Amino acid sequence: MNLVLWIIYAVIALGAIVFLGLREFHMLQLNGYKTPEHSRWMKKNARRYILPAVLFIAQFLLIPFQHKRGLAVALLIVLCFFNAIIALLNKPGKKFKKPLVYTARMKRMMITFGILIAVFYVFAIINGKTFVQVDAVSGGYEETRWFISALPYIMVGSALYLTPILVPLSNLINKPVEKAVQNWYINDAKRILSECPTLHKVGITGSYGKTSMKFYLDELLNSQYNTLKTPESFNTPMGVTITIRRDLKPTHEYFICEMGARRVHEIKELCGIADPHDGIITSVGPQHLETFGSIENVVNTKFELADHVKAKGGKIYLNGDNELIRRKAPEYPNAVLYGLQEGNHYRATDISVSDRGTEFTVTAPDGETKRFSMKLLGEHNVQNVLGAIAYAHGTGISLDKLTLPVKRIAAVPHRLQLLDKGGNMTFIDDAYNSNPSGCRAALNVLGLFDACRILVTPGMVELGAKQEELNFEFGQEAAKACDHIVLVGKNQTVPIYNGIKDAGYDMDNVFVADSLNEALAHVNAYQTDKKKIVLLENDLPDNY
Repeated sequence: MNLVLWIIYAVIALGAIVFLGLREFHMLQLNGYKTPEHSRWMKKNARRYILPAVLFIAQFLLIPFQHKRGLAVALLIVLCFFNAIIALLNKPGKKFKKPLVYTARMKRMMITFGILIAVFYVFAIINGKTFVQVDAVSGGYEETRWFISALPYIMVGSALYLTPILVPLSNLINKPVEKAVQNWYINDAKRILSECPTLHKVGITGSYGKTSMKFYLDELLNSQYNTLKTPESFNTPMGVTITIRRDLKPTHEYFICEMGARRVHEIKELCGIADPHDGIITSVGPQHLETFGSIENVVNTKFELADHVKAKGGKIYLNGDNELIRRKAPEYPNAVLYGLQEGNHYRATDISVSDRGTEFTVTAPDGETKRFSMKLLGEHNVQNVLGAIAYAHGTGISLDKLTLPVKRIAAVPHRLQLLDKGGNMTFIDDAYNSNPSGCRAALNVLGLFDACRILVTPGMVELGAKQEELNFEFGQEAAKACDHIVLVGKNQTVPIYNGIKDAGYDMDNVFVADSLNEALAHVNAYQTDKKKIVLLENDLPDNY
């Protein structure tokens, strides 16, 4: 055993550490850099950590055999090489739906991780030197070179096996620094907002529908005002901060701020940044129950926006068809309700839905009515568009002037977006962040088509203790609406499969795929005389 052998061993282990580290950093980023969330994810995916844990322990079981130094070191090398080969075979070479983004925060965290790994290597070298010096003085074995002790191998091996722990540890170590950096950017965003006294700010939140509402409202307000909206799903404190610092101009008249939350008081935190004058709550439902803990916490967190607006003397626009919202609405005298049911201030009636779009009549609080038409599919889209109409009308835009902007509204990407691929197949892309209400709405839209109706889905997640029950119900509803059902993921979709079976569905028309690519290949292989309409319902991120 000599220095050259140890260097080869250390280099291969380092390569494995890099690949394992990148994979863990990617998952940590997808979990929002939240250590508790990442810990829960690790617990759910415990099988992937069994081998490193076993090998880490096995190293120390070899210590009693140090008198057979050559054999012990040989076994340590075998253990490390075995783990390294697996890491190299599973390197992040596939194309991810959302790849690892090397943000400034990620780079800082990787530097900290590198320092932690370097500590293991330095200790390995120091202990190797010490052992050799002691061994040489004592006149021991003939091979008195640096790395004849097993300890340097154990140190390097430990760095490899502990990589899944060292990655979140580096995140924890950096937490004070990241908090300071975040506060600096947030304070700068607040300063920029304070320099725009005429800017009117509207916050939008909800368990679902908030991104669609943001796009629809921007389309309507933009017909008369200069608007800025948070792009894509920039609905976190840093997403809002980035938008303000990067995009806000003195000429903007309205700032439309989407506000997302996975925990209690996160909407309050966003209100502290954006300071909205008005707000819109699109829905409240069983979303992110794993992190919220209860539906009551979801309700209270969403209404943190209403509390902020109430204190400022602004208006809060509420989806009055949502039972949880309607129950809470009487607490807010500044509330404006919109929806399809009686009792709402803005109401949509006479809804006509086809595969070409939707028509409906809007009645305003003063009794004025107007007929609208739009390209969006489904009755549920009427609710969000109606909410945008209500708010835009409240700013002074007449219902007459809103008819053309409503016609121009296009489907938000990945939210019941109709994609005609030509030939014999059309996709309904509803792949973004599915929920019970959205699933029902998507199945209703699928039912509009006289075609071979195919569902492709991995199901719903982040529903806490109700996840299995809600996915089971989803399966029962899918059985009524679909000619073929393709489930993505054997473990994740068991409750859906059981729900489909419980509904008495022909299970020969159900296929369970390991991946989305396999699912789409199976859909392509279906033989039918009808046109195929394929609903892509939810597309789980790489950490599921």
